[in-house]
Parts: sequence; C-alpha cells; structure tokens
Amino acid sequence: MKEYELSVLFHPDLEMNLDPALDKVKKLITANGGKIVKEEVDGKKRLCYKIKGQEFAVYYYVTVALPSEAPKKISSTLNITDEVLRYMLVHADPRREEAAKKTADKEDKTEEKTTNAEKGE
Repeated sequence: MKEYELSVLFHPDLEMNLDPALDKVKKLITANGGKIVKEEVDGKKRLCYKIKGQEFAVYYYVTVALPSEAPKKISSTLNITDEVLRYMLVHADPRREEAAKKTADKEDKTEEKTTNAEKGE
C-alpha cells in the first residue's frame, strides 16, 4: 500500500456540524481498503477565489495508506459528494517527512543551546 495525502475543502455551512461529513470521508477511505495514518482539521478559512460560489471552506487534511485501485474509486466518489467543494489526492513524498524531522531536530537543538546559554552553562 502506498501513502497518499488527501486535502478536502468542505462547504462552509458544515463548520458547526462537520462530523457527518468527516465520517463520510473516513468510511469512504476504509471501505476501499485504506488506513488513516494522520488527520488534521484546519478549520474555516477564506479561499483565494470563489469555488462553487463560496468564499470560505473548512479545510481537512488526511494522510492515508491505500491499495493501488482505491485512489480512482475515492476520487470518483468525492467528485459527486455535495459536501465537498474541492479535493486533492496526491502521493505522499517520503522526502518531505524526512525534511520536516530534520528541521524539527535543528529547532530543538537551537532551543537547547539558547536555554543553556541563558542558564550560564
């Protein structure tokens, strides 16, 4: 199974009751043999341009492990789902994760040096 990143923009009216829409996407992923690795709801944000007449959307990001035939099925279902304004399903880049870890390690080391310098060590 390969890892994918799925970004979904939900209709802004769903902000107060987002759970049914999220459950629908999660069931879609698991029904096609996928596993959710990581997920994040980023909240309601202004769009750069109107999509289906909407100026705002609720952002949802999820990293999933999917079998080879699942992305096509998920895409075709999300295309006709009313709650979804736009979505993007792409391969997850493993180099991106490695770079994020390296950056986090560097930040931790600089924080540690700064803390030690303040203590006079």
